[in-house]
Amino acid sequence: MFDPHDVRPLFPALQRTLDGEPVVYLDGPGGTQTPRAVSAAMAGVLDRGISNLGGSFASSREADVISAAARSAIADLINSGSNEIAFGQNMTSLTFAVSRALARTWQAGDEIVVTRLDHDANITPWLVAAEERGVTVRWLDFLPESGYDLDYSALDGLLRENTRLVAVTHASNALGTIVDVARVVEAAHSVGARVFVDAVHYTPHRLVDVQSLDCDFLVASAYKFFGPHTGFLYGRHELLAQLEAYKVRPAPSDPPGKWETGTQSFESLAGVSAAVDYLASPGGSAAAVPRRAALQASMEAIGGHEKSLAAGFLSALENLEGVTVHGPTHKDANRTPTFAVAVAGLTPDEVQRRLGERGIFVWSGHYYAVEVMRRLGLLEAGGLVRIGFVNYNTTEELARVIDALDQLRVGTPQ
Repeated sequence: MFDPHDVRPLFPALQRTLDGEPVVYLDGPGGTQTPRAVSAAMAGVLDRGISNLGGSFASSREADVISAAARSAIADLINSGSNEIAFGQNMTSLTFAVSRALARTWQAGDEIVVTRLDHDANITPWLVAAEERGVTVRWLDFLPESGYDLDYSALDGLLRENTRLVAVTHASNALGTIVDVARVVEAAHSVGARVFVDAVHYTPHRLVDVQSLDCDFLVASAYKFFGPHTGFLYGRHELLAQLEAYKVRPAPSDPPGKWETGTQSFESLAGVSAAVDYLASPGGSAAAVPRRAALQASMEAIGGHEKSLAAGFLSALENLEGVTVHGPTHKDANRTPTFAVAVAGLTPDEVQRRLGERGIFVWSGHYYAVEVMRRLGLLEAGGLVRIGFVNYNTTEELARVIDALDQLRVGTPQ
């Protein structure tokens, strides 16, 4: 059984205190913390020195090994081929790169579909590309009045023979809603459209399987699953080969290298491999089975722990009058343990500040889920407070968060 108390010693930052009280790191403040194994792998590369790819000397050969290992690690994480994985600065940069490349194949009169549930990094790149090419944008809504799910019933009405792309999130970084991506892909493919999936928020909570999803592209950022600030792109190999990438002339002409602009951060790639290995064995022991199988077992255990935290949080909030959750609240809802919360009488920024003074680190605002907040009518009012749990959070920390919210709502002095 997964035990977060066994995991916490692996994360140096979790030992931080404020006025002698341990700090509670929730996933709102820009992501998650980094295990010692990740920082050690990155520091080792920097300490030894590294060169660019393709040389016949030791430091260049090590760069080749590091790059290949990182591709293999992500391939295991999402169930793809290693030659279908490209790395970049972050998910946003990679999405802009693919949007520009795909837009070259569009023409005036074509259409694309984006959703109001997505992070803006899976919206704006497509809006910009569509405007440049004279392409119509259609919006798929989500339904706050019925579970905060995507409006799947409206999807077929948005899709046409000239639909070229559907961009969709795997899970909402604001509300925690998990999307039935396979359903969206099946509908999109029925009219010949490609599907681009943002899995940034989903990846630390559930195991991605691009074969099961049957999507065409998928992106995520390693910092969300306890790694460095590096993004990765999955694309079907034939699509990565077929599309014309924006690159310099001497760069590789074949995928995945053609999609990696300039020299990569090899120390970060070493950290990516270490992060995936951590996920495969979160207790710190080496996996005795193939890495994909180890990931399946560990992510199932992590999911069980996170589900327990989410259930405890929702149950406690039922008794906290004045604290409102926007997002799926049904006990059987398919969601991540990430909650968008409002406290009556306080702005989101005030809640963030006061929780921070109590050593509980969360985020306030729209967290780049601009369309989510606009749809809820909260964008101009400052958004909401994001309270998200990950695998290293404990039931003791859950109790601290609930107690702090209780004190805030009744105006307990700071």
